[in-house]
Amino acid sequence: MTTSPLQGLKVLDLSRFIAGPHCAMLLGDMGADVIKIEKKGAGDDSRHFPPFQNGESLYSMALNRNKRSITLNFRDKRAQELLREMVKTADVLVENFRPGTMENMGCGWEDLRKINPRLIMTRLSGFGQNGPYSQRPGFDGIAQAMSGLMELTGNPDGPPMLAGTFYIDYMSGMYATTATLAALHAREKTGKGQMIDVALLDSAVSMLTTAVSTQVNQGITLTRTGNRDRYSSPANVFKTGSGDFILILSGTNPLFKRLAGAMGQPELTTDPRFADVGSRLKNASAIESIIQEWLGTLSTEQALETISGAGVPCAKVASPAEVVRNPQLLHRKQIVEVEHPTAGRVAMSGVTMQLSENPLSIRRPPPSLGEHTGEVLREWLALSKEQIESLDKEGVL
Repeated sequence: MTTSPLQGLKVLDLSRFIAGPHCAMLLGDMGADVIKIEKKGAGDDSRHFPPFQNGESLYSMALNRNKRSITLNFRDKRAQELLREMVKTADVLVENFRPGTMENMGCGWEDLRKINPRLIMTRLSGFGQNGPYSQRPGFDGIAQAMSGLMELTGNPDGPPMLAGTFYIDYMSGMYATTATLAALHAREKTGKGQMIDVALLDSAVSMLTTAVSTQVNQGITLTRTGNRDRYSSPANVFKTGSGDFILILSGTNPLFKRLAGAMGQPELTTDPRFADVGSRLKNASAIESIIQEWLGTLSTEQALETISGAGVPCAKVASPAEVVRNPQLLHRKQIVEVEHPTAGRVAMSGVTMQLSENPLSIRRPPPSLGEHTGEVLREWLALSKEQIESLDKEGVL
């Protein structure tokens, strides 16, 4: 019987929204025992975001599988003490409160490292734990705006655009997961835990590719190019005779030669305007017009078959309705269903990382608010049923 890579690892997840919960969920997918600690009554803010299925938020469920949920009244000193008691045997604590919040509860890094020197405290925030902006509230969209990514997204003659999903949150969650795994590896050598500091703004800036060096080294400010690749051509979205949009990436010299051959226009490769990458970039509109005219005579199926048959990367711009039926994704179990006690069968994305010897899995559906409070407190702190009932009556849980 195979074991999960992080089986036996104990994780406390105090985070909300996307970045922190995504980090903790990835650790859960890898086999860690993740305890989601939520505020009494309301729980994670994302539980109140639509859409809902039988009263449960699909938004929240997308980020919280493979976890157990308990509730604590963080304003109560006894709840704070319970958290510190749980920290004593935890390996990892994930949180994304505004910097200083944990310190105000007596659960800052300096407090917790004294309780458990082996603890890894993974902290996510908008701007980091220090610096002039550290106390500002920050979300994914703020990071997109401040990082320059919005300025790079959208049509040249239109306004800056947000991405269609919260990709900075997801990227920050993945950075936090990577750093947590690195800290766990380091702990194997040193026996000591450490604090991890991940900021949404830092994560966003890390994805600017050449925008930073182009600005600093050359004084050139990059801006929006629509769907056109800024580094090679032709690489853009085109419309087929069927009215669908397809993306074609044929900016390198070998790929452009294949595309020209598939179009029945091999002479394009010797046209001085299109002979190399630099020339095609200067004449991007011209070559795109030629491709668009050709594609207008083909159905989507014909276009994709012809272009992909020539070895040129291309794809129809898919709707979510098409994505959930994609045979490649279904084959790789990237669209799955889990049984939830309240919501029923819920579709979600599958486990993304596939390990040959220690496969990841979905072992638990996303938890209902406080579903495991008694179970976890008995298991982690050896509290009796009577003690738990008393704490509940007194508003601690």
